[in-house]
Amino acid sequence: MVISKLVAVGVGGMLGSVLRFTVGEIVIASVGYPRFPLATLIVNIVGCFLIGLFATASQHSHYMSSEARLFLITGILGGFTTFSAFGLESYSLIRAGEPSLAFLNISLQLVGGLVAVALGVLTGSKFFIAA
Repeated sequence: MVISKLVAVGVGGMLGSVLRFTVGEIVIASVGYPRFPLATLIVNIVGCFLIGLFATASQHSHYMSSEARLFLITGILGGFTTFSAFGLESYSLIRAGEPSLAFLNISLQLVGGLVAVALGVLTGSKFFIAA
């Protein structure tokens, strides 16, 4: 049982990390290397929406097993979102003399993340509770 949980988290984490890297590559291919950490903002906002959605689904056991929750929330979203990169990028912007960009990044990550979680919960409530 413990082994299957470890595998679910490990495989999910690997997939989430690959998805995170892919978003970064897409941003670079689309806009070059932006001064603003756009890829991190995208993955964190999307990840916050999805964690709200999946958490709502998992509250209703007939929609998501505990193994699926570990795979999706702990594994994929844990590997996909990146708070440590957010911290480093914000710090780097301050050190580079870009405090306004650092403040913008911090504000968008925090407020955007909270709004995205709320939207994910609302969306999940419509799909999983009403059904």
